[in-house]
Order: sequence, then structure tokens, then C-alpha cells
Amino acid sequence: MNQCKACIPTILFYKILISGEENLSHLPQLQSYLESNGLLVNSRDNIIVVKEAAVAGLYDYFSDIMEVDKISFKVDGSVWRPIHEVVEMLEFQWIDKVILEKNITFHIQPIVTGNEQIFAYEMLARFQDVTGNSVAPYQVFTAAKKRNRTYALDRACRMSAVKTAATINQKVFINFIPTSIYSPEHCLRTTVQLANQLGIPFSRLVFEVVETETVADIEHLKKILTYYRKRGLQYALDDVGEGFSTIEVLEQLMPNYMKLDMKFVQGVSTDLIKQQAAKKFLLAALQVGAIPLAEGIEERVDFEWLKEIGYELFQGYLFGKPAPIPSDLNAL
Repeated sequence: MNQCKACIPTILFYKILISGEENLSHLPQLQSYLESNGLLVNSRDNIIVVKEAAVAGLYDYFSDIMEVDKISFKVDGSVWRPIHEVVEMLEFQWIDKVILEKNITFHIQPIVTGNEQIFAYEMLARFQDVTGNSVAPYQVFTAAKKRNRTYALDRACRMSAVKTAATINQKVFINFIPTSIYSPEHCLRTTVQLANQLGIPFSRLVFEVVETETVADIEHLKKILTYYRKRGLQYALDDVGEGFSTIEVLEQLMPNYMKLDMKFVQGVSTDLIKQQAAKKFLLAALQVGAIPLAEGIEERVDFEWLKEIGYELFQGYLFGKPAPIPSDLNAL
């Protein structure tokens, strides 16, 4: 499988913009030092491009000798940023190793029918650092975002999830971040190819759109989902009712599954406002042909109320917390 540049972490080159008369007086000496140590990629006027290995030492030098407020940097086509923010970039270097070595495992959480029978499992990524210690998912995705690795991480999670799905004789929901997808034809092709290679029926795969509140381009998201739909794959819209995921968006995206945000689920049996919202989103889901799913259920009274009004699928601690995949799962 051919991979584009964004698919895997590559060596980062830092473009550094140096301004100010005093700062520029140091530039010839800096260039000479960097070049002699094999750290200078190229330079032009008051901009130097260096390997990441040079950055920590450069930052120390800038802080000690130069006017740091007149120095900026950027990486891989990003915007210019104050040089002090480079410290954060360096702190998150560990995410590259997580992605390259695919230190990713999965916990699963059951999704059940109204009769409390297993319908599917949502696959939730879990991560380890280089020492084998667990790292919280939000920390991992924050690190990836800081280092422009969101697509590489999202892809690694998707591919690992599909491989793991091959061992589960059940429908699975696999999360993906739409803002990480540059081109559906290229970025998602390897996921589809892998499912084919592993002989996984597409009917067992549901791709769940997460972090929709950050989506600015609804048309781009529609292209992604159209790519899945044309290949016979299903998709779910997560956290409906929260942020971006409104009824209007539900109507535009027409998902196979609508997951009602937990803020409308928890306590719904006694809260009239939540009841109105749950009914409104239920009707919207049915109108676009989406199967309504309520997530975050912890109390049986909420489950019974939602089931009574027409919700068909349910997920939450009431039915099981996320847990490692048992070796005898398919025998259960």
C-alpha cells in the first residue's frame, strides 16, 4: 500500500524566521555552525531551515543571546508561530514513536438492543508510551495535534481497529476524525483495502464520525461519507445535539446511525427539557432513515424511557464499561 507523506511521521524540518538587526548579526555564525554539524537544510535571506535535532540547542541559544520576540518558526506549511512555542513541539516528540510503533490496543464497549442483546461493539483506542505505561487518549490526540500528526494518528488507529475487528465476529463501530482527512480517495483507500484483504464483510463495519464540533467544511465531510457510502460501508454521527451535530447537519449527512449525546440521555426520565430534545432528535433520525442510538446510559429508568419512545440501540455503563477484548469473546 502506497502511503502519502501525511500517513506516517517523517522527520520534521523547522523553518525559522529571524528578524531584528541585533539578531541578524548572529545569523552568519549560526549558519556556519549548523552547516558544519549537518543540521542546516537550507537558508535564504533571514530564514533558516533546520533539522529537528538542532532545535532544542537553537532555542537555548536564542533565549540566552538573542531577542526571542523577533524570532518565529513554522513546520510543514503551518502558520508562523512565536519561537517559544517550539518547546511544546519538542515535548510531544514521543507521539511519533507511538504512531510508528503502533503502540495501540483497543477496549470495546457493548452497544445493545432494547432486549439488551449485543448488537455491536464500539472500539476505543488505548495507548502506551515507550516505557509501556498507559497514556490517556486525550493526551495522545493533543500531542498529535500539536505536532501536526493528527492524520497519521487517526490512520494508525483506523488501520489497527480494522485489523482487530477481524478477530471479532460482530459489528464494530470505529471512530475517525473527519478534520484529519485530506482526500477521501487517498486517505481512506487503504482502510477499505485492508478490510478487503482481511475478508471482513463491510456490513460489520460502522465508521463513527467524532469531533464534529471542529468541522468547518460540511461539504468536505459529505465527500468523506459519500466515499464510505458508495463502497457499501455504514457510518454513524456521534454526539448529536452537541456543538456542530445539529438536526440540520443530521439531515445533510444522513447517517446510518444517530448517537444522541449523553447530555440529553442522563436523567432524561425526569427532565422535561431533555425529553423534548430526545424526541426531537429521534424524529429527525427517523426522517433521514438513521437508526437512533442513545449513548451514556447509566440508569435503567433512562434506558426504559428512551426505549419506550422509540430509541432502538443503547450504550453506556449500564450495559458494560469499556474493557479489554476477552480471548473468548466470539464464544460468548
